[in-house]
Amino acid sequence: MIKLYNFDELRPEEILNRDIRAEKNVEDVVDGIIADVRARGDAALKDYALKFDGAAIENLQVTQEEIDEAFANMDPYFLETLREAAANIEAFHRQQVHKNFVMNDKPGVVLGQKYTPIEKAGVYVPGGTAAYPSTVLMDVIPAKVAGVSEIVMTTPAGKDGKVNPVILAAAATAGVTKIFKTGGAQAVAALAYGTESIPAVDKIVGPGNIYVATAKRKVFGKVGIDMIAGPSEILVLADGGCNPAWVAADLLSQAEHDKLASPVLVTDSEALAKAVQAELEVQIPQLPRAAIARASVDDNGKIIVCSDLHKAIEACNIIAPEHLEVCVEDPFGVLNEIRNAGSIFLGRNVPEALGDYFAGPNHTLPTSGTARFSSPLGVDDFVKKSSFIYYTREALGAVAPRIADFAEREGLHAHAKSVTIRYEE
Repeated sequence: MIKLYNFDELRPEEILNRDIRAEKNVEDVVDGIIADVRARGDAALKDYALKFDGAAIENLQVTQEEIDEAFANMDPYFLETLREAAANIEAFHRQQVHKNFVMNDKPGVVLGQKYTPIEKAGVYVPGGTAAYPSTVLMDVIPAKVAGVSEIVMTTPAGKDGKVNPVILAAAATAGVTKIFKTGGAQAVAALAYGTESIPAVDKIVGPGNIYVATAKRKVFGKVGIDMIAGPSEILVLADGGCNPAWVAADLLSQAEHDKLASPVLVTDSEALAKAVQAELEVQIPQLPRAAIARASVDDNGKIIVCSDLHKAIEACNIIAPEHLEVCVEDPFGVLNEIRNAGSIFLGRNVPEALGDYFAGPNHTLPTSGTARFSSPLGVDDFVKKSSFIYYTREALGAVAPRIADFAEREGLHAHAKSVTIRYEE
């Protein structure tokens, strides 16, 4: 049963209690896989596909025929849903596109900043027992909007050597350039360093298990990454006017992801807290993934009762959740008090699943409290900023003594000379 806490009696470490560091044996396994892929390339990827996925892979790259077959056999209703979701995601992310700017308010001086898309992006899509076409849309579409010219996707094949057709349909809908049948830490290594078939990319995005997360951390510096994602989290901020069955269902929407997922309710109503606690016991046994949800709720779930709504929001800001549902009477009235959250769902009719699949904002979000300093995946993740400077000879001459003086005070005499030499007779 989920545990109840009084906010005023909790220490900060009891509120958080999250750690996404890998065990030493995971580190060692990932180190070995990365080294093997760097040494043996495609051959290593095929061996790991057989070992981990039970898939005998002849050609790593998904063919156009396989993509066409996936479309031909796809449920038309789901295809329409994919296209509508993709349109929503694209429309939202187009609002994130930055404009270059130029400053020329001083005579002889031009300053500015320009945005350039990265050339190659790698998108990792988990496989295994579940298929995540939503992840394909969320990770690929911002890259397309940003102007990335080559988007390379990796995802493990099933035992039949084929990629789940819903993944292929989503990839084609989103605009993936190339798709390869490889998963796990080995896919991350292939994207970072390249193999005979898979091109090395500039940045890797997408969620995965602890081996994938550890591999991304290890290749960071060789390539960019979006984030090191931990287990999924949901925090429901609810007042006494909420339906406890709805709140319980929303908590379980994330609890069913993973035994390590963290479902948390923060409320100013003790009556709601107890009602939700009871409702969880009703709903958990009804779930197909009941065992996973039970472990998540019992081991990582919390209900935190606060003396008032402002205290409840304080608790939310300390936790800095991946998903924050604001199920209160006036959600817009408290929006500005919320400082730390990956994605915010406003009102009692906005379940987290709406954002997972359809609304438009990205569902690749900071976890484990990192929403204190990081943001959802977006167009910014696929562009670089470059500043530029132009001075005429006269404009540089006007400030040359100041630059030289600044450099001399730092003991960098060649810096000073590079300016003054231009004005020596």
